[in-house]
Amino acid sequence: MTTRLAPPPVAAPAWHVELTPPAVAMVWLGHGRRHEAVAVPGVALAEGEVLVAIELATVCGSDVRTVAGHRTVPTPLVLGHEFVGRVAAISGTVRTVDGSRLREGERVIWSTTAACLVCDRCRRGIPQKCRELRTYGRERLAPRWELTGGFASHAHLRPGTAIVRVDEATPAEVLAPATCGTATAWAAVDRADRVVDVDGAVVLVTGAGLVGLTVSAIATDRGARVIVSDPDPARRALALRFGAAAVVDPGDPARPDDLARAVAAVGGTEIDIVIEASGSSAAVETALCEVGIGGVVVLVGTVSPSAKIAFDPEQAVRTLLTVRGVSDYSPDDLAAAAGYLHARHTAYPFAQLVGERMPLAEVDAALAAAGPGGPVRVALAPGL
Repeated sequence: MTTRLAPPPVAAPAWHVELTPPAVAMVWLGHGRRHEAVAVPGVALAEGEVLVAIELATVCGSDVRTVAGHRTVPTPLVLGHEFVGRVAAISGTVRTVDGSRLREGERVIWSTTAACLVCDRCRRGIPQKCRELRTYGRERLAPRWELTGGFASHAHLRPGTAIVRVDEATPAEVLAPATCGTATAWAAVDRADRVVDVDGAVVLVTGAGLVGLTVSAIATDRGARVIVSDPDPARRALALRFGAAAVVDPGDPARPDDLARAVAAVGGTEIDIVIEASGSSAAVETALCEVGIGGVVVLVGTVSPSAKIAFDPEQAVRTLLTVRGVSDYSPDDLAAAAGYLHARHTAYPFAQLVGERMPLAEVDAALAAAGPGGPVRVALAPGL
């Protein structure tokens, strides 16, 4: 993911919004330091910008890795990029992904990035890799743009942010992760489907975090026979509740043929699609070795530096292998993910993936709770 060291110059404010009480942003100062609360009494909105009151934010694994020192980001900053909220103010005319005009008071989710929409990458349909990219939860705190991440009471959205209107009935715990994990999962399944028809395919998902579990549900609903691989027995049990037809433990040396047995158990002869959602180098190697002739491997889990792996180009040629990388998602993926959750969130226990709600002031405790061995997601609720 591209991270700017400082935001580019911003347009002159068209509207100054006074906030009473002030907005609050929890600012991270760097590795080994606790967050500090910063009051923001007013926000200067330029043309096309939006102020959103955050209803709920969830802690992503990348937030945990950042505070642990495994990712480099410019500090001080406001972390958090999974969120749902309500529009508090709009400057000018702003449209949602479906082209309709955004109104104050509407419940929304929004993309983790803001793109220029005019550079060559944006025109190619990959705005998440825009040459002028700004990323919520990754930008250094700056004057006139303090509300840059999800661990705050409000978010200041820049032009080029994909905004999706959401319904009132779907729980916030379901919607907040859509802006990272769910939309990324949708994109991963979609990109695989462009190479191999997901309907009827044998799909191996490595990693049963939020992305992997959501991939399992989406692929199952699209007719796939899904096998989920994860070393955690609790996560394997959870995968069965998210549509997996079989689960395997990749780290059990006593059962080296478990994957082959699982493929046979779901009525397959080989693996057609692998979606690697764990970020483990060993899982990437398994994906490349185990996918069948003409298959596709979608790599989505490796979002921080990892061990290098061996790659056999002859094998790739002879097996007609396709390897695709998925990093974030397009605006259409976000809209599709929101629609999927609206339609199917009661079919799978999406709401149960989020543990307790914690007050915004307890962000450090929330990050600790979201670490290894914790729930899939922990939530921060500014209203508590």
